[in-house]
Amino acid sequence: MKIALFSDVHANLPALEACLKSIDQHKPDAIYCLGDLVGYNVWPNEVIQLIRMRGIPVIAGNYDQAIGLDKTECGFSFQTGMEMDKGKVSFYYTSSIMKSQERGYLRMLPLHLNILFELNSVRFNLLLVHGSPRRIDEYVHHDFNELELYQMMEDAGADIMCYGHTHIPYYKCLSKSYSYGKRYRHAINTGSVGKPKDGTSQGCYVLLNIKEGAVGVIPESIQVVFVRFDYDVEKAAKAVEDSPLSNEFADMLRKGY
Repeated sequence: MKIALFSDVHANLPALEACLKSIDQHKPDAIYCLGDLVGYNVWPNEVIQLIRMRGIPVIAGNYDQAIGLDKTECGFSFQTGMEMDKGKVSFYYTSSIMKSQERGYLRMLPLHLNILFELNSVRFNLLLVHGSPRRIDEYVHHDFNELELYQMMEDAGADIMCYGHTHIPYYKCLSKSYSYGKRYRHAINTGSVGKPKDGTSQGCYVLLNIKEGAVGVIPESIQVVFVRFDYDVEKAAKAVEDSPLSNEFADMLRKGY
């Protein structure tokens, strides 16, 4: 079973188009989006329309939820007042250009998707969240405490957990010893399609290959591949610069921070 997973498009239509073109070349069995379709660029409606046209299952990101519910903020995490001001401009701009049908779509997105597999009478769960099972806006960074992360997944019943929100991709195979032996759980951050923050302008998504075998017992039963793809960064950056959004968002696209 080959599954493509991506997250954090953030209204970057050229990046999404390139991402889907790349995904199609790999011919996955299923495609899922882990949220944050909107914000920080000028194509929130067009991104939603393309996702819906493709019939891709999506869970809500914190930005999607806030825009869909007409909230006044979406759980920003900014270091300075200036960053917060830029974030608020993005939020209000996004809200102002949303069409009613697309806003309604965001409002109805589920928070989580829990997919149950059964192979050779062995069951395991693939859990899709945006931030974490606990909060839609929780940041699970690479240096997140591994014991806490394992416990979080155990509490949620997740053998494999895929998430985004940080815009920085990574994979961790976590283990815990019990009386009957070691138990493995797989934590996968899919990175970002349209607003990467790991020092490259290339977008990122994940190809998850699930092989026949006991996922919780045999760590090699899954394979995680991070796929980087090029897209027309200048088109996306110029769109930001020609809008009320901060020009710094264009710089972020060019430099990946």
